[in-house]
Amino acid sequence: MGTRQRLIATASELLAEEGVGAVTLRGIAKAAGVSHGAPLRHFSGRAELLSAVATRGYAELLARRETLPETSPRERLTAACHSYLDFALANPAMFELMFRRDLIDPDDPELSAATSAVFDTFAVLVAAVPTPVARSGADLRLVAASLWAALHGLAQLWLWGGLADASFAPSPEAALAVTLDAYLDTPTRSARPNT
Repeated sequence: MGTRQRLIATASELLAEEGVGAVTLRGIAKAAGVSHGAPLRHFSGRAELLSAVATRGYAELLARRETLPETSPRERLTAACHSYLDFALANPAMFELMFRRDLIDPDDPELSAATSAVFDTFAVLVAAVPTPVARSGADLRLVAASLWAALHGLAQLWLWGGLADASFAPSPEAALAVTLDAYLDTPTRSARPNT
């Protein structure tokens, strides 16, 4: 593994173990066993390195599409929504970094491509489900963006305690089921897909 890839891998490990605040250029260099100036020979600064780490997060999220069931479009979309929530809850620091525009460079070409690929895949799943909103003629990319925002908000509220202590929300899956009922206009609580 080259130094650039080792720095990205080390930064990813530090992020998972210690959170966003621990991922400094000096800390990454020390953990990677390279000189403190090495990161700046491979990246223009912290934002570029963190963008590379966030790109890995989006790639991992995108790879989850391979585990979606080969069933109905509704079941695939439901599984994708569960997978998104599972990813966020299992990788809270990566999830935070992926959306921290103050820490990453949102114009980084690889990061932009990875972000777009995840959204485009999600938008295709949403477009395949005949919902009342879809039949109304609404822009399906806006519908996908709205559902993604709901999923993202649910994950954030759960991760940072906004819903975790609420008596009316026994689990993130229960809250997700209500969200999916609202978007898909059909009960989804009966069976959680395996992802």
